[in-house]
Amino acid sequence: MQNLLSTDGRVADDDWILLEKETPLQDAPAGDLIVPLALWRESRETLLGRDGRIGVLVYSDEQVEELDGQLEGLSIIALDFPVFSDGRSYSNARILRERMHYRGELRAVGDVLRDQIFLMRRCGFDSFALRADRPASLATTALTDFRHAYQQATIDPGTPLLTRSD
Repeated sequence: MQNLLSTDGRVADDDWILLEKETPLQDAPAGDLIVPLALWRESRETLLGRDGRIGVLVYSDEQVEELDGQLEGLSIIALDFPVFSDGRSYSNARILRERMHYRGELRAVGDVLRDQIFLMRRCGFDSFALRADRPASLATTALTDFRHAYQQATIDPGTPLLTRSD
């Protein structure tokens, strides 16, 4: 199991099963599943009818708008960061939270590094699947690295620091 960091700073085991792109639905194990968006599109009704919670994995080259009108019944949406330098999932997170009003769990998966966690949280992520090759203990303080931010955020839509008069 992969370590999972939550926004309250706790590290726990991840009990969700993340299906790979190539895994056929009939080979999926029982339990709570996160399925690729393509499998969701193909088998939505079947997935909603199975036992266990269901979530969708959106790769960075996919558009979260494809889930518009389909958020009901999804317990989690995982957004993939294939490499550290690919920031498209930051935008997808903000679209889900601000435009689509998604209120379920939003998880960062893939090449999730400690240095990204503070900004990921500000974009609306609730949990972070940490890379297995990095000690989870180092990531627990990432959420409190900074006291002030220069830009607006999904979780703190107030006035950014540079435009404040106080």
